[in-house]
Amino acid sequence: MPDFMPHALASFGPMDGDVSISSAARGAQGEVWRVTVGHQMYALKHVMAGRPPQAQVDTEVLFSGRAAAAGIHLPTSHPSRNGDYVVPLPDGGWLRLFDWVDLEPADLTGGPEVLGVLLARLHRCAPPVERESDGAPPDRWYEIPPDLDSWKTLVGAATDAGMPWATRLGAAADGLPAVHALVASADASQMRLCHRDLHPDNVLADESGELVVLDWESCGPAEPARELVRTLVACFHDGQPDLGSVRRAYRSYLAADGPARVRSVADFTMLIAAHLNFLQLQVRVALDPASPQRDRQWAELEIDETLRTLPTPELVTAVLHVLDDASTG
Repeated sequence: MPDFMPHALASFGPMDGDVSISSAARGAQGEVWRVTVGHQMYALKHVMAGRPPQAQVDTEVLFSGRAAAAGIHLPTSHPSRNGDYVVPLPDGGWLRLFDWVDLEPADLTGGPEVLGVLLARLHRCAPPVERESDGAPPDRWYEIPPDLDSWKTLVGAATDAGMPWATRLGAAADGLPAVHALVASADASQMRLCHRDLHPDNVLADESGELVVLDWESCGPAEPARELVRTLVACFHDGQPDLGSVRRAYRSYLAADGPARVRSVADFTMLIAAHLNFLQLQVRVALDPASPQRDRQWAELEIDETLRTLPTPELVTAVLHVLDDASTG
């Protein structure tokens, strides 16, 4: 049992009955534990970073509630005994409690239309919003990739450290100027509240095959067309894009009255910026000897996957062609 469990049980209690706990999933910033109390099962999320601003938590709870009302399945979030949805830990980090749902990877290629319908529902229920929950401009993570010069230092450090992926990172860095040229500023008038972290690990299937959306903490302003592109590529690209599934999912999105329309390479900005920002973050973790070993091991896995699915001008051209065809065919 982790050291913080007594604090969790006291904060979210009373929880009557025998308690058992097991690790369920590991992420880039934390871990999810399966907690059984009597006949009830919960997912306890432990995040190691600092507590999110209250305004962000309020936005997430509001948006996930709107999404649930729109027919999107998601685990119910439970407040603490004090009414707070986030419980800080004395030694840093924080906890969230959700209903437990038995989940498994979704077979999206077997029926990509369901993803299109889900995204249409999500974007239809999303209110217009131009700024983050704290009033700040939209997070640069989703709009601006790392500076090109920053990769040179990281490639050199990875090479000196003998990292097995150093050569791949160097080759990827050589192609980044062409990718950066595709990025463009967002149109504030088109922004809505978006999930901003939709990928196969956050769009899973329950026992009946129904899609379930997880991890709403990153929600904030974005153009729906940009989130749509990022999600379709993330879900149907694992080294080789499944363009047929991309086409079918987009057609179902349009048929379900999804409000976004993908019109140009600028709509790939969120995909490019978030992908490269995430890659650089994981590279820095892997190269930092002060990072815990399990964090560095996790980063190594993420680097391999992120390099394998790196956005390229050729990928952008192929996907844009398919989406154009889907919208007119």
